[in-house]
Amino acid sequence: MRISVSADELTGVAEALPDELRRRGHQPILHGAYVDGERPDWAWASESAARDVAEGRAEQGIVACWTGTGASIAANKVAGVRAALCGDALTAEGARRWNDANVLALSLRLTSPAQLEEILDAWFSGDPSTMPDDTQNVAHVQEIERPR
Repeated sequence: MRISVSADELTGVAEALPDELRRRGHQPILHGAYVDGERPDWAWASESAARDVAEGRAEQGIVACWTGTGASIAANKVAGVRAALCGDALTAEGARRWNDANVLALSLRLTSPAQLEEILDAWFSGDPSTMPDDTQNVAHVQEIERPR
């Protein structure tokens, strides 16, 4: 799977993330601090990764900054993106299942290597729910994105 990945600095799990994705058989598309000449700031880097997802260049995305909050906010401004800040495996599993999240946001400050593995395991093993309440909520989020 093609996964667009951004980080605003190469610290914490950001250093290991592309190799971990490759080890799992995914193809990372890198942005931000991973790419010389690309603006690394969280808003720009997260937007680049999110646009890859929204425009079909990647099936999913992972965005990271010090807290994960800014990366999540920026990614969620791109129509078609449902970014979820996940600090643990249960949150990642729920984000995929109930929210059909397509972008994972991570905190570089709080995510340990062990947590990263657990979060990625849950994220990639999760499938979106087909329950009517869940699909209706996701559809409504898409309606909210449309200008009125």
